[in-house]
Amino acid sequence: MLAICIPVYNFDVNPLINALVTEISSFQIPCEIVVIDDCSNAKFRSMNAPIEQHVKYVELSKNVGRAKIRNLFLDHTEQEQLLFLDGDSLIISSAFLRTYLDALSPSLPVICGGRTYPEERPSRRQLLRWKYGIQREFKSAIQRSHYPNESFMTNNFLINRELLENIRFDERLTDYGHEDTLFGIELMRAGITIKHIENPILNGDIETNELFLSKTERAVENLVLLMHHYEFPAELEKEVLLLRTAKKLKSLSGLIYWLHKLTAPVFLFFLKRGVVSLACFSFYKLGYFTIKNKNFISIPVGRAEIH
Repeated sequence: MLAICIPVYNFDVNPLINALVTEISSFQIPCEIVVIDDCSNAKFRSMNAPIEQHVKYVELSKNVGRAKIRNLFLDHTEQEQLLFLDGDSLIISSAFLRTYLDALSPSLPVICGGRTYPEERPSRRQLLRWKYGIQREFKSAIQRSHYPNESFMTNNFLINRELLENIRFDERLTDYGHEDTLFGIELMRAGITIKHIENPILNGDIETNELFLSKTERAVENLVLLMHHYEFPAELEKEVLLLRTAKKLKSLSGLIYWLHKLTAPVFLFFLKRGVVSLACFSFYKLGYFTIKNKNFISIPVGRAEIH
């Protein structure tokens, strides 16, 4: 039997639940749905209240973050196969669950279905997230299979329960970013190769430019912390393009530092307003990383911790 595990935070999860219930009912698929709300505000808790008739619904009294909430599903279901979907996912295939079930095999403990984005161009205030998703994150199963563990994302994947019990998400990461990167590395170290299939969900929450930039900065800050606290920085560097780029350009880090200081206000001005260049966005990330890494190194040993 399959457990569909859906962490949700400040999002209307009804469309996702309704689509899953429709497929489960139509084809008599043996599974349960478990939703854990990560301390959303009252508006969304009220909005999502109707799903209780279809799912096991758990509300947390405090926000625990993207890593710990996924581990918590082990406490709320006993099923052997766990399918994780982000709460902002939208189902675009009437055979979504059956595709996963058809792919199940004892030799495939982790299966990823991928993600896609709306074809229609959004408003300028959401253009950065949409363009980044279309050009950098949307990949076919074949493309993802070239670098199977590097391409791991938590938004749409199936995992064997026993494996998740042995290799859990790193709960040191409570803020946004790179919990999926670490998990992919841990799987690789355990000799687990992720199987990628063509079974994408649609990203139903295209963030505003401003919010996406803020989340990007938090992810970069998490990455800097990991580089100095994670036990296997070489593996982290191998799996993260930003780190590989920073290493190649290490001799220019001083120049990148000052260029970022000079150009960041201009880049942010245009990116927030939907004048989107992914090259400028990438340079902004590189510069932000360079500054945060330099500042981190200057902090006395023992002062910096992962929160």
